[in-house]
Amino acid sequence: MFQPGLMMDRPLLISGILEHAAAQFADVEIVSRETHGPLHRTTYGATAVRARQLANALKHLGLGPGSAVGSIAWNNHRHLEAYYAVSGSGMVMHTCNPRLHPQQLVYIINHAEDRVVVFDSTFAPLIKGIAAHCPRVKHWVALTDAANMPGVLAATEGVAHVECYEDLIAPHSGYFDWPEFDERTGAALCYTSGTTGNPKGALYSHRAIVINALSGCLPGVLSLSPKDTILPVVPMFHINAWCIPYAAPIAGARLVLPGPRLDGASLYELMESEQVTVSAGVPTIWLALLQHVEQHQLSFSTMRRTAVGGSAMPQSLIAKFNETYGVEVRHGWGMTETTAVATMSALAPKHMDAPAAERHALVARQGKSVFGVEIKVVDEYGDTLPRDGVLQGELMVRGQWIVSGYYKGEASPLVDGWFPTGDIATINADGVMQIRARTKDVIKTGGEWISSIDLENAAIGHPAVAMAAVIGVKHPKWDERPLLFIVRKPGQTLERDEMLDFLSARVAKWWVPDDVIFLDALPVGGTGKVQKGDLRKQYGGVFS
Repeated sequence: MFQPGLMMDRPLLISGILEHAAAQFADVEIVSRETHGPLHRTTYGATAVRARQLANALKHLGLGPGSAVGSIAWNNHRHLEAYYAVSGSGMVMHTCNPRLHPQQLVYIINHAEDRVVVFDSTFAPLIKGIAAHCPRVKHWVALTDAANMPGVLAATEGVAHVECYEDLIAPHSGYFDWPEFDERTGAALCYTSGTTGNPKGALYSHRAIVINALSGCLPGVLSLSPKDTILPVVPMFHINAWCIPYAAPIAGARLVLPGPRLDGASLYELMESEQVTVSAGVPTIWLALLQHVEQHQLSFSTMRRTAVGGSAMPQSLIAKFNETYGVEVRHGWGMTETTAVATMSALAPKHMDAPAAERHALVARQGKSVFGVEIKVVDEYGDTLPRDGVLQGELMVRGQWIVSGYYKGEASPLVDGWFPTGDIATINADGVMQIRARTKDVIKTGGEWISSIDLENAAIGHPAVAMAAVIGVKHPKWDERPLLFIVRKPGQTLERDEMLDFLSARVAKWWVPDDVIFLDALPVGGTGKVQKGDLRKQYGGVFS
C-alpha cells in the first residue's frame, strides 16, 4: 500500500503568481510601450491592484466562473492586467491573433463564446468590421484612456457598447478575493492558426501554465532571476508569449513590453534604453533587428541572451548574434498545443570548448525536452525510432502542459497517449531533437526526403539573403522538387545561378532547388511564420 505524503495541497493558480509578485517584488518595474507611443511605467504591486479592479469590473458586468473574455491586443500593461484579472477570477482568457483573417476571428470569438472583448485602439477598424458577426459579445472594451477614446469611437462608429478600459475599472475597488478552485480549471484559450480548416482551440489549465512558467525560469531554459530585464517580443496574443508574462513575476524579473512597434529600430532603442538582458521572439523579428544593427554599426550593451522559436533559426544568424554581438542564442520549440516551450537548446558543459561552428550547429537544433515533457519520433507504422540523430520520423510529445484534446472537439488527437505534432524530426543519443520539416513541408523527390528547413538555413547563409523559404512543387518525373524563394538584403544584386552555385557547395546535388524566385517580401502569418500555403497556391504549378 502506498504511503500518502504529509504535505499541504494548495492549488497552482494564476492569481497566486500575481500575489506572489505583489508581495515579494512589489516595486519591480513593468515598462510598457503604449499603443499611442509613449512609455508607461508601473510595478508588479500596482499591476496587482489594477488587475483586482478589472476582476471586480468584469464581475459587475455579470461575468462569472467559466465566462470567456477575448483580447485583441499587443504586449502592453493593460493586456497584462487582463491576463491576471480574467484567469485569476476563474474566467477564461481568450487571446485572439489579430493577424488572422477577419472570418477566422469571427469564428474563434463565436466558438469561444466571448462575452467581453478587450482591444487595442489600433484594431478599432477591425472591431468595426467583425462586431456585427459576434452577437454574444456584449462589451467591446478599448484598452486606452479617456483622452484617446474619441478616436476609438470614430473608428468603431455603429458598433454598440464600445467602452473605455480606464473608465470601466475606475469605480471599482483594488481589493478582490481571488477564488480558489481546481488547478485543472481552464485558464486561457488559444487557437491554432487554422492553416487547414477552422482554427482549433487549446484550453490551457492553471496547472499547465504555472508549471510551464516555473520550468521557463530554470537555468537551462530562460534562466530568469531578479537580476534580469526581459523583453518578450513574442506576442501575448499567441501561446501566452511563451509564458513569459507568468515566468517574469515568478522570478521577480523586470518586464519590458514592446507594444505595437516591432521594427528593428524601435526594438533596439527599447532594448538599449531599458537595459534589457533577455529577449524572446521569432527569427523574422531578429533578422530585422540585426539588419538595423548592422546598417548603423551598433552593438548591444546589456543583452546577454535571446530565446528564439516559432520557426528554425538559421545557423548563420546564431553565429552573428554570438560572435559579432556577444549574445547567447537559445533555440526552442513549442506549438499552440504545448502551452509554450517544450524543448530548448542550451550548450552542455562538454560542448563549451568546441569550435564555434560546432557550437552554433548544436544550438541550431531545437534542443532537449524541458522537465515535464517527453518526446519521441515514430515511423509511418507508429514504431519508436532509435535516438541516433539520423533516422527521422514524426515527433510525438506528451507531458504536464500538452493538450489532451481541442476545445469543443469531438475526436481526441492523441495516439496512445501521445500528441502527434506534425513535425518531422530526429533525436540523437544525447536527447537533442532537431526539426527537419513539417509533415506537409517534407519534399519527397524520387523516393527520398529533402528537408525544407535545412535548405532554407543553407540559403540564408549567403550574405546577400535576408529571408528564404522552400516548398515542394509537383514534378512530372520526380514527384516533387524544391522551389526556393529569396528576399534579397537591401542593395544586393544576387541572381539565380549565383544562388544555386552557392547551394551546390553546401548540400547534396539532388537537394539543389530546380529554380529560384526572388520576391520583395515573403507572406508572413500572425505568428511570424512564413505562410507556405500561400506560396504553394501561387507557384504550385511552375514545374508542370
